[in-house]
Amino acid sequence: MKILLTGGAGFIGSHVAEKYLELGHEVVIIDNLSTGNMRNIPAAARFYEMDIRSPKLVAVMNKERPQIVNHHAAQISVPYSVSEPQFDVDVNVTGFINLLQSCVKTDVKKVIFISSGGAVYGEAEEYPTSERYSPQPLSPYAINKYVSEKYLYYYHHQFGLPYTILRYANVYGPRQIPHGEAGVVAIFITNFIDARQSVLYAYQEEPEGMIRDYVYVKDVVTANVLVLDRGEMEIYNVGTGIETSTGSLYQIIMALMHQDIAPIRKPARPGDLRKSCLDITKIKGELNWQPGYDLTSGIRETIGFFSQ
Repeated sequence: MKILLTGGAGFIGSHVAEKYLELGHEVVIIDNLSTGNMRNIPAAARFYEMDIRSPKLVAVMNKERPQIVNHHAAQISVPYSVSEPQFDVDVNVTGFINLLQSCVKTDVKKVIFISSGGAVYGEAEEYPTSERYSPQPLSPYAINKYVSEKYLYYYHHQFGLPYTILRYANVYGPRQIPHGEAGVVAIFITNFIDARQSVLYAYQEEPEGMIRDYVYVKDVVTANVLVLDRGEMEIYNVGTGIETSTGSLYQIIMALMHQDIAPIRKPARPGDLRKSCLDITKIKGELNWQPGYDLTSGIRETIGFFSQ
């Protein structure tokens, strides 16, 4: 089938594009290259350098007529969304509505939407947090991801547009961009390579840092394959169900890289959640998906990529 993948020049999107092509699908990538990179784009994919907010988007989709739209393009930084909330709305909501309007006009059969299990639930009282929990987002980024989920529900109700929502935990792996909370693994690794200190953000009463659920990018790719023809009108957490503090993550990476550099400790930033961990019972039961990589093996592969 033909799949249009927004953000396909980025960290996660490019891995998804490669797997779709490997499975024999036709892939069209739209990316404005604000954080993506041309070298990430598979040679077999057709590429349009374009912002999802562009009025020309519908013309590209009308020309290509994709059956599936996989939406990875986003403003991904929680702290940046706090400092620039209007920009976050513009990209993550207005841009997405432009994409949905284009989907309706070009008879797209399904949208796969990438949401954030690591952010939308907020400081959840249910922990690990399942899809049944009512999100309480605590940053503009998280709010806008949740709002986008609601727009999907509306577009299905109003126009019959099918969808699947994947709520990612903290994804890491090769090609990750070393900036922002989402890129903490890449930040630590590249800093160790360059013999620089890293910053470890933490609340005063929790000096080992925030707790997160880290999932390897190859496992995330598998979930994107499974929902091509399954899971319509469903939401799935994509994580590991295993909690890891930022301090523990730092120690694991430092040991694997045979380094001994103490981090710089700073207070938590606006929008930083104290803890986030996803219950993955639903995706295991309904799609027979489960992570194939533990944290050590995934980080070892990621170190190998950045060391090259």
